Amino acid sequence: MKKIEAIIKPFKLDEVREALSDVGVTGLTVTEVKGFGRQKGHTELYRGAEYVVDFLPKIKLEIVVADETVEPAIEAIIKAARTGKIGDGKIFVSSVEQVVRIRTGEANEAAI
Repeated sequence: MKKIEAIIKPFKLDEVREALSDVGVTGLTVTEVKGFGRQKGHTELYRGAEYVVDFLPKIKLEIVVADETVEPAIEAIIKAARTGKIGDGKIFVSSVEQVVRIRTGEANEAAI
């Protein structure tokens, strides 16, 4: 099993969710986060005053999938989230040793 964490632009969330659903991903966790990479924030003007926005709003998706679903899920995220502009995001994949469904006690693949 693998955990996929994807940082994407907020307006791409619905497209990414639909794309993941199409490849068989049944559950995900979404968190609103702030951060920056190469974008390094930007300057905005508000009521005549200029200020720097260092951290930009992003969405963090967390998905745990079976090993055979990892590549299709990654491809779905890339296809749905890509705009071709800086700040499209990143995908991180890590191993998951154990999963337990609290309600039933099911473990590992059965608990996904």
